[in-house]
Amino acid sequence: MQEDSLVDLNNDDAIEDFFAPSGRKRLSDDFKTGYVAIVGRPNVGKSTLMNHLLGQKLSITSRKPQTTRHRIHGILSNDEMQAVFVDTPGIHRNEVRAINERMNKAAVSALVDVDLVLFVVDSDQWRDDDLLVLQKLGNTNLTVVLVINKADTLKDKGTLLPLIETFSDSFDFADIVPVSALKNQNLDRLQEVIASHLPIAAPIYNTEQITDRSERFLASEIIREKIMRSAGDEVPYDLTVQIDGFKDEPAHTDPKTGRPRKACTFIDATIYVERTGQKAIVIGDKGQRIKQVGMDARKDMELLFGKKIMLTLWVKIKRGWSDDERALTSLGY
Repeated sequence: MQEDSLVDLNNDDAIEDFFAPSGRKRLSDDFKTGYVAIVGRPNVGKSTLMNHLLGQKLSITSRKPQTTRHRIHGILSNDEMQAVFVDTPGIHRNEVRAINERMNKAAVSALVDVDLVLFVVDSDQWRDDDLLVLQKLGNTNLTVVLVINKADTLKDKGTLLPLIETFSDSFDFADIVPVSALKNQNLDRLQEVIASHLPIAAPIYNTEQITDRSERFLASEIIREKIMRSAGDEVPYDLTVQIDGFKDEPAHTDPKTGRPRKACTFIDATIYVERTGQKAIVIGDKGQRIKQVGMDARKDMELLFGKKIMLTLWVKIKRGWSDDERALTSLGY
């Protein structure tokens, strides 16, 4: 490391310059920072909420419940605060497979050492799994803000106030904020509420950073999302993606042709399913589905990573992986 890149840890100004690069306002004395867990049952819009709060797609989404399988940190930094959102899998009643147990553990463990919880519910679909989440929150001493998502879909807007009153009677929420994550409605108000509950502290991450997850992880999630969106109800849940190769190639001159080559990242990925029929679904007729998945995933990666991507996909059968503890660990669960 060069000497001029070192940060003087005894110099507050130097530390602040590191977290707030040149061109940004210096941090105020009452700057707030904290971890914010986003929890709820499957399919209430937790990932969509985080993506729209960040102003950038980071966590994958689809209409299918349990799309999110891992905890993902999304970092929102502005002049007043740095909120490190923890997007979690939907908490649901345990099924027989090991992967469901691991997803629930990942979601519940996100409640450790956070400063605030956003409990997300659907405005018109209160279910038993919502009560399950509420019970787990009741076993903590955490500050909880209720976020009533999809408020724009209520046919009778007059039902919103009684709904808020009902929720208020069920739990001692610090605040209740109705929003539409998909349509960016009332998210400014939600950010104000979040900031009001975070402690005064210096940023944890560089203010230009949006996640602590690696590009390899994000690439695998993007591929999985494209399969789920492309195949619709046909796609099996017993599907996962493993990145086998991730190689950055700098801009250079091709030694054979003498032509300049742009910088590019070469990504090799394997899509694992559990049965032969599932493999056929993912590949599609004459390979058209997997080809489209690759094209769509590459475009999203280039947008997110800001560089050219060359993507190669394989589909393989790995029988019973979703209920195999060893396989789950090797696949990053």
